[in-house]
Amino acid sequence: MNIFERLYDMTAFSNIIAEPQFLIMYLIAFILLYLGIKKQYEPLLLVPIAFGVLIANFPGGGMGVIQANQEGLVTFVNSHGIEVTKSIWEMPLHEIAHELGLMNFIYYMLIKTGFLPPIIFMGVGALTDFGPMLRNLRLSIFGAAAQLGIFAVLLCAILIGFTPKEAASLGIIGGADGPTAIFTTIKLAPHLLGPIAIAAYSYMALVPVIIPLVVKIFCTKKELCINMKEQEKKYPSKTQIKNLQTLKIIFPIAVTTVVALFVPSAVPLIGMLMFGNLVKEIGANTSRLFDAASNSIMNAATIFLGLSVGATMTVEAFLNFQTIGIVIGGFLAFALSITGGIMSVKIFNLFSKKKINPLIGATGLSAVPMASRVANEIATKYDPKNHVLQYCMASNISGVIGSAVAAGVLISFLGQ
Repeated sequence: MNIFERLYDMTAFSNIIAEPQFLIMYLIAFILLYLGIKKQYEPLLLVPIAFGVLIANFPGGGMGVIQANQEGLVTFVNSHGIEVTKSIWEMPLHEIAHELGLMNFIYYMLIKTGFLPPIIFMGVGALTDFGPMLRNLRLSIFGAAAQLGIFAVLLCAILIGFTPKEAASLGIIGGADGPTAIFTTIKLAPHLLGPIAIAAYSYMALVPVIIPLVVKIFCTKKELCINMKEQEKKYPSKTQIKNLQTLKIIFPIAVTTVVALFVPSAVPLIGMLMFGNLVKEIGANTSRLFDAASNSIMNAATIFLGLSVGATMTVEAFLNFQTIGIVIGGFLAFALSITGGIMSVKIFNLFSKKKINPLIGATGLSAVPMASRVANEIATKYDPKNHVLQYCMASNISGVIGSAVAAGVLISFLGQ
């Protein structure tokens, strides 16, 4: 009987029976895996995050991230079975790995230090073509309008009791950009990094669900049938770009310089984004740098980011009222950002002969290129010949820049 008792204690069943909340976390992990594998909602992000949630919630596995509090203190049971409290910033990496486990080592080395978000932005830049935005520059303004959700939710969060720094970290979810949300939260409210990162990446993956929902509420069939190519024929643009390739090389250098002068705190994100894009646009001379940034480095960073962010979603960190508030607030920020983009197009159409499809405003998020693909599917559903992908990309790409700049502004104002 003693042997059987020892075998039973060795398993996770006793802990799960004592704390059935673990079953909720397994259900969440399975739902996220289903959405990533079966529904194919951003599987490169959702599958690592979901699997991180799963492995973090097996009692005794030691794969859950132990969040430091606002003072940077973590409480854990050390290798001698004694509960201790230490400052995470005074613990060397080998002690974190030994005492807290593999996932905490990855999390505190790569995520909490702010290392991975700019690295991922470099990869995003290498995978991004600014051509559609430069050819339709006037549409980029809707990428700025779509940041409405960030500031609206920021104000609402302050009113219900969040501190300004916490509210800014919650609002930035509305930018639909995981690395930006992580980077901002590290700077302003690091103790909320786990739930905010989970909310940001989950809503990014759910773009194919959220955008159609908001569009159905605020857009009419007549508006969704606006054909951008026909509008271009009726009212052709007077400005013609003579050498697009040269402009695409100058653009990342110019944007980095301007942003660095006006919003220096946004340089880690914008600078790496534009560097990745620059090595892509230069061509053969920097092809090896482009290949590394867009493939091996980007893929490795995505794996580590997804698993470690998922591992923050433990029972203790997730099943509480503050986290539920963050999840609800994040959804509102996301939905309001889409709404802000749509409404800005509607206002523009009131004063312009050259009409714009409101789907272009709905894609002023940073979820590139998924938001544009979803918008294009909605447009072709109403009119198979109405392809708005390249026009949506103009707003979509500018949203990446807009959310990073918004993050820099928030860090500048609140980071002191």
